[in-house]
Amino acid sequence: MTIFWIAAAAALGSIIGSFLNVCIYRLPRGRSIVWPASACPHCQRPLSWFENIPVVSYLVLRGRCRTCQGPISVRYPIVEALTAVMFAAGWWFYGPSPLLVSRLLFGCALIVLFAIDLEHHLLPNVITLPGVVAGFLLSLVTEPGWMASLIGIALGGGILFAIAEVYYRIRHEEGLGMGDVKMLAMIGAFIGWKLTLVTLMMASVAGSAIGLLMMATGRGGMKYALPFGTFLALGAAFAAVAGPGLLDWYLGQF
Repeated sequence: MTIFWIAAAAALGSIIGSFLNVCIYRLPRGRSIVWPASACPHCQRPLSWFENIPVVSYLVLRGRCRTCQGPISVRYPIVEALTAVMFAAGWWFYGPSPLLVSRLLFGCALIVLFAIDLEHHLLPNVITLPGVVAGFLLSLVTEPGWMASLIGIALGGGILFAIAEVYYRIRHEEGLGMGDVKMLAMIGAFIGWKLTLVTLMMASVAGSAIGLLMMATGRGGMKYALPFGTFLALGAAFAAVAGPGLLDWYLGQF
């Protein structure tokens, strides 16, 4: 039965991943995520049901539209497979619980924000602001608790807002967008202030490493704008999964 429920969670996750792809494609373009039905991005032909089977349809069609043969982004099966794995792992690790709901909702938001920011350098308010509310409400019945969540919202948003404000006053140009501020506030709502600090540390280290690598390879300079939301998403995913163990190990050294 355990294997059955894990498989069922993976199947549900792949379907949810298909919906996340709709959000990733349509939200930056200001389009509805519920209407019209999915269509080929090239010829705009509505897709048949058998062309919407997560992962499988992409493989069978070899990543191309059945009609116009236009290429379909590999992002679609990657998001569907990643969401399926996340749902299966979540069920196995947390079991049926409020924390499972919280972590899966959080993970879905991170996937959408990661993909949109990577492509468009945009973090939609329609994800981050409701995410703050949802994270806090869920904290009333599960981890991290409402107090840690509330502090996480204030600390997460406050730290990046202060950094952005100081940078602007010194350099007279924007270094961080308000989307990053709202995203870290959302992260704080879901995982609390301690893991928000872990998130920020991991995102900063990863962002710095990638930035230095790009400069070393001549692909970017000091003014190249990295999509920091993508690093926040990676850092938050790490913090949610491995952060508690990392904090216990670190505090155990003193």
